[in-house]
Amino acid sequence: MATATPAKDIRLIVQGEHPNPFGFLGQHRAALIEGRRIVVRAFLPTAREAWVLDVDTGLETPMVRVDDAGFFEAVFPGGERFPYRLRVLGEDGVVEELDDPYSFPPVLGEEDLRLLADGCDQQLFRKLGAHPWSIDGVSGVRFAVWAPNATRVSVVGDFNEWDGRRFPMRRHSRAGVWDLFLPGLTAGTLYKYEIKPRHGAPFVKADPVAFRTEVRPATASIVHELGCHAWGDEDWMERRRLVDAAAAPMSIYEIHLGSWRWKDNRPMTYLELAEQLPAYIAEMGFTHVEFLPVMEHPFDPSWGYQVTGYYAPTSRFGTPDEFKHLVDQLHQAGIGVLLDWVPAHFPRDAAGLRHFDGTALYEHHDPRMGEHPDWGTMIFNYGRNEVRNFLVANAIYWFEEFHIDGLRVDAVASMLYLDYSREEGEWLPNRYGGRENLEAIDFFRELNSTIRALFPGGLMIAEESTAWGGVTRLADWGGLGFHFKWNMGWMNDFLRFIEEEPVHRKYHLGLLTFSLIYAFSETFILPISHDEVVHGKRSLLDKMPGDEWRKFANLRLSLGFMWTHPGKQLLFMGSEFGQWSEWSEAGPLDWWLLEKPGHAGVQRWVRDLNHVYRGEEALWRRDTTHEGFEWIDFHDVENSVISFRRKGEKPGDEVIVICNFTPVPRFDYRLGVPFTGRYREILNSDSEIYGGSNLGNQGAVEAEEIGSHGHPWSISLVLPPLATVVLKPASPDSWR
Repeated sequence: MATATPAKDIRLIVQGEHPNPFGFLGQHRAALIEGRRIVVRAFLPTAREAWVLDVDTGLETPMVRVDDAGFFEAVFPGGERFPYRLRVLGEDGVVEELDDPYSFPPVLGEEDLRLLADGCDQQLFRKLGAHPWSIDGVSGVRFAVWAPNATRVSVVGDFNEWDGRRFPMRRHSRAGVWDLFLPGLTAGTLYKYEIKPRHGAPFVKADPVAFRTEVRPATASIVHELGCHAWGDEDWMERRRLVDAAAAPMSIYEIHLGSWRWKDNRPMTYLELAEQLPAYIAEMGFTHVEFLPVMEHPFDPSWGYQVTGYYAPTSRFGTPDEFKHLVDQLHQAGIGVLLDWVPAHFPRDAAGLRHFDGTALYEHHDPRMGEHPDWGTMIFNYGRNEVRNFLVANAIYWFEEFHIDGLRVDAVASMLYLDYSREEGEWLPNRYGGRENLEAIDFFRELNSTIRALFPGGLMIAEESTAWGGVTRLADWGGLGFHFKWNMGWMNDFLRFIEEEPVHRKYHLGLLTFSLIYAFSETFILPISHDEVVHGKRSLLDKMPGDEWRKFANLRLSLGFMWTHPGKQLLFMGSEFGQWSEWSEAGPLDWWLLEKPGHAGVQRWVRDLNHVYRGEEALWRRDTTHEGFEWIDFHDVENSVISFRRKGEKPGDEVIVICNFTPVPRFDYRLGVPFTGRYREILNSDSEIYGGSNLGNQGAVEAEEIGSHGHPWSISLVLPPLATVVLKPASPDSWR
């Protein structure tokens, strides 16, 4: 049969190998027929019959089936294009009227493509991905994906029986992007991309910019419309813009959503968490919550640190809008929301980013730079503009779409060093012969400068475990540009010290005091995170030496020292009430322990620490400067007692902290103080309400004109065993 379409093109369309499907499918001038003609072509493998419906005239023209596989065409005289729809009789006997995807123009404009090609589109997530859309009054979904080395990319789903031959996309060569508008689809539609590489068989991938996904172990992406949540956190967002976080209180509760609390023998949903979590955190006095990664991930024991869906909140607990509701409720309760974010690596899962278009697209081709030896994962290629754009736009997305207040960037050290966890010969030096990853450094500077510019009050936090200089220095001043850095040195030294038996602590007091040598070199957060209470490290309570009473006392003492040390605080869930067992993602915290006085006492202690901390500016206003801290005595090695002042900006606005790291009470312990007058005991971890022995100073002590520790006045104290005591000068007679 003579057709208006060359047999070769029909064969290529049917086989899913045509290099330019938009050049043949849809409506075109029929070049192979004498005279002026229009041809409409469609590949409909599940159709028995098909017709072309002229929208203007209502005339219906039968299409000719020119191939057994389901290639149809209809030829029209006149040579003038006209609006049309397809009418299809399916194999099931049902007749449908359809808009032809190949009758619509590109969904990306020239400026979109230029920005994507240059790797500088901060709104990448509004161009790529799947978006409910309408063109000329026709509703559907527009798709776009970056896959520059593919020879074909198709959208597949239930709507086309997952047949990659059906809906091949339009290629934009300069940007390496493919797009397609599919009329009739709606939010909630499952889809993937079928990709035909240059070599080998086609395969399917989830959308790298999917906003919603199936619940694991299924891996399909789900069409989701952005911007549907009606936010109620305007006051919070406006206040955030005005806050200098370094000079404000910050006490962070780190939480894994799937194991905080369970309901009906399962993890809570986002909506259920929104009913309970804000109230709990507010009652406990924490200023912020930090979620272990909520981005979609297939493997529960990875805790979210092996991300496959960077733009999708995990579907385990609900929809993206339900996660927004959780954030909204936290904000309305006055609580900031931080997310763990993982730009250091991604897993090898077949549906994910690895070899996305058949080549090393997001990762380095060379395994010495592209594979992580410890985690068996892939490392992003930070030197590729499009990859940097993907990650920077992803950070913007979480701030913009989800109103989050900060990102804690995981495994920064692994990104900064080319030889991280590698032996000689297993890594490639930079262009100067060094081990610094210059491309990752540039990425951090771009990322942090962008977030600072776009989101005043938004925070970028580095988990950086080495002595890299300038992590929290502005990028313009040669730093990486983060707002905060986790103080891993303090954490390691502190835990080493506190696990020592008290009788031996006098030999290790330097572990406690060393952090003050560098405490103001960066803007620090002191972390006791999830990493410290798993994999045989024991829970924070169980790390403490001694019998049960001493363990609880040591825990309260330790948290008191942590909360009064310069820097912000981060505590992993369960530690605030003394969980005995190590944390497991497979079950909830042991909330039943709060029925026991010791655990309830620790929880009450943390609550009071937080409320006193937030009320005393001396404990946070000058966190980043030497002027906010002064030792009184760090030489009392024999008694294992340290004491120091935390000072605010106003004269006399200060507190005095004394920590006794032995189980021996100290009576008539003399301490030099800066002012005469009364000193109120505002915190004492040995109080009976916290489970202690109730030794103390009956609420206050009076300064005496007896010189000590370089001061003309001093106080005589009762120091409880294994305790932190905090004093505040009350209406002193003199300031100095």
